[in-house]
Amino acid sequence: MKINIINTSGHELPHYETNASAGMDLRANLQDPVTLQPLERAIIPTGLFMELPVGIEAQVRPRSGLAAKKGITVLNAPGTIDADYRGEIGVILVNLSNEVFTVENGERIAQMVIAKHERAQWHEVDTLSETERGTGGFGSTGIK
Repeated sequence: MKINIINTSGHELPHYETNASAGMDLRANLQDPVTLQPLERAIIPTGLFMELPVGIEAQVRPRSGLAAKKGITVLNAPGTIDADYRGEIGVILVNLSNEVFTVENGERIAQMVIAKHERAQWHEVDTLSETERGTGGFGSTGIK
């Protein structure tokens, strides 16, 4: 699938690191480093603008290494970039660790997955079909 993209960052375009990768890394596009205190969040610009086809979304997700090693994650994961959005891609990072974290220009801060999606048409009814689970939610199937 070809996607139109504008790159004002000076960094390489997002790309798949391996043949089986689902996501492409997004890089910070910063004039100055951004320091996140514990529990602080910030929108980090990428310098990327894109034109997705209708029926396609881009999902912005945390990088597992940053999350596991540094406690840095994407706050609204996965963040959705809609096909009609033409602004700069920004990543909402949050520092969930007890230590200060500094985001540097060019640092890989998140990953982006390109995915197809469906549009729903609601059909109002009076009852729903019965299932074994029924209305059981949040932990109703047990933990072991």
